[in-house]
Amino acid sequence: MNTLLDALKAQADEFVQLRRDIHRHPELAFDEHRTSALVADKLQGWGYAVERGLGGTGLVGQLVRGNGQSRLGLRADMDALPIIEATGLPHASCHAGMMHACGHDGHTAMLLAAARHLAQQGNFSGTLNLIFQPAEEGGGGALRMMDDGLFDKYPCDAVFAMHNMPGVPQGRLVLREGAAMASSDYATITLTGVGGHGAMPHRATDPVVAAASIVMALQTIVSRNIDPLQMAVVTVGALHAGQANNVIPQAATLELSVRALDREVRARLQQRIKALVAAQAESFEVRAEIDWRPGYAVLVNTPDETAFARKVALELVGAERVTLQGPALSGSEDFSFMLERVPGSYLLIGNGDGDSAGACMVHNPGYDFNDANLPVGAAYWVLLAQRFLV
Repeated sequence: MNTLLDALKAQADEFVQLRRDIHRHPELAFDEHRTSALVADKLQGWGYAVERGLGGTGLVGQLVRGNGQSRLGLRADMDALPIIEATGLPHASCHAGMMHACGHDGHTAMLLAAARHLAQQGNFSGTLNLIFQPAEEGGGGALRMMDDGLFDKYPCDAVFAMHNMPGVPQGRLVLREGAAMASSDYATITLTGVGGHGAMPHRATDPVVAAASIVMALQTIVSRNIDPLQMAVVTVGALHAGQANNVIPQAATLELSVRALDREVRARLQQRIKALVAAQAESFEVRAEIDWRPGYAVLVNTPDETAFARKVALELVGAERVTLQGPALSGSEDFSFMLERVPGSYLLIGNGDGDSAGACMVHNPGYDFNDANLPVGAAYWVLLAQRFLV
């Protein structure tokens, strides 16, 4: 596949500039108006039928060729993060407090590069649906697009997505069958007692002591209620209570992040957290309220589609640059919702390892997408489309 890679490398400079333009103008969830307009204009100029406004600022570009009956969906995300950029790069964000710290600018540029190649030189027969999604970073843009009829208007036999991964050698493709990314749920626990003077604790009901006990007790859920061979995380990321050292406050709040790689484990975590908090609160004579907020689902790659994606990766870059069954990740991704509706697979492309700049982890102020991945990622999408749509 050197010919295909060479062809995409020859176009790379243009898409590097496009990627850096998107990087300079980051937009947060459901506010990707400039990015969406740029993508739509490019696709329409290359002959795609474009529908904008799916899920707010999402869009789909469709290209139909020949008489093939297969229908393929390829998805890229477009939103940035509320992070102050610290890269010092010439193309750094020009919007204070916002940056593309997860590489969605690169994902968008890779799919656009593939879109042009497929429109101008692609050899396929069937329906190609390019999905540009808003609000992956916690906003649930995938669900919003689906609620707006994404797969009703644009049926897909399979759907695929790709994400860059710092710490993995640049351009290496990592695939995984089965559960690949964790679910994410969030909870706010509010404990209400009776405030009082710190010198007379017997005349108060202390929510701080109850909160401290709950923090420790929550750790036993993973260690004693979940199969040791299963992945589960219960993190107390914040505990707020009181302002003075001689005052017992009336209330305390805890903020939880809860993750799992199995749907049954996810349900068990919720059940045990609620039961444990209620019992602990009662034992300290305080009242507990739990605001449970379901987040993203477990991302599960289907077997046949992952096997197909592996074959494409091996054909494109060779076995030495492909991980056939990579490790699962404890991060979350709302592509999981699309995979609950349509078979498909989510793969990773290495952003760089060792001391390279691409090794900086995502969601970090120093992160930047590795532009060397643009031709590799684009070539992968082109080859996958041409092998699927026959």
